[in-house]
Amino acid sequence: LMDTIRSAFCLLKDAEITLEANPGTLDLRSLRALRSLGINRLSLGVQSFRDDELRLLGRIHTAREALDICHAVREAGYDNWSLDLMSGLPGQTLSAWRQNLETAVSLAPPHLSAYSLIIEEGTPFAAMELPPLPTEEEDRAMVEETQTLLSACGLARYEISNYARPGFESRHNTGYWTGHDYLGLGIGAASYVAGTRFRNLTDRGRYIELLTGKNAESVYPDGLREDIQVLSDRDRMEEFMFLGLRMTAGVSARDFESRFGRSLREVYGPVLDRHLATGLLREKDGRFSLTPEGLDVSNALMADYLF
Repeated sequence: LMDTIRSAFCLLKDAEITLEANPGTLDLRSLRALRSLGINRLSLGVQSFRDDELRLLGRIHTAREALDICHAVREAGYDNWSLDLMSGLPGQTLSAWRQNLETAVSLAPPHLSAYSLIIEEGTPFAAMELPPLPTEEEDRAMVEETQTLLSACGLARYEISNYARPGFESRHNTGYWTGHDYLGLGIGAASYVAGTRFRNLTDRGRYIELLTGKNAESVYPDGLREDIQVLSDRDRMEEFMFLGLRMTAGVSARDFESRFGRSLREVYGPVLDRHLATGLLREKDGRFSLTPEGLDVSNALMADYLF
């Protein structure tokens, strides 16, 4: 795969090449092999350092294995790596969450993603009989504990759920939140290119048939894509706001006008003023960003930027 990528694309010398992996699928030998292929950043789906929580989540690794693989990452020569943790689990207490955070920071990762669990309807998790979820107040206390503890350890919050040491912010994620193009390769992969969103076919047999059949050249690439959506200026303005405001740096009024030929206040003036008046939004040097209180209720605020 890496050889094919290098033959098909011009990679920058300092390209950030990230692999997402679960601790139960790695060892020191595979980490060194991945490193030798040019993969220079790892994102580890740890989720928890407690065995009871890992069993609840159906993870294949144990807490001990998660710790061991984090140490192996360093031994394999990686200085740019991230780990994911999940809060708001059924039956989880603030004390248990604090224990996860303390274990994580003891490993000194340069990047950490901390997500609150959302149980979606129709998933196996939703059909299970589970302990009660933390209350809204308990969940908010976990978020506040995350900010306090990680900030004290040099991990700055740069997005609602993401923390990093200076210079270790995820380039891909930052590009996604700021509206940069991205190309997804493979079955079911999503892309955003030149104002158009699309997804590759999810039917594996059909995908391979179209890609390798005698008429492959005539159907490639449009015949392999579905859910094609050409974004209007209105769509792009909405995304500029509700994705950009996820970042603690917020959105730039100058960037908005440069992209859309209209001033930010012309389009969103009443909404901006309302959020500024309530203390959920702040303005500095032409940038609008959510305050800590605004980040706590960001989902409700984002809806105000939809037409």
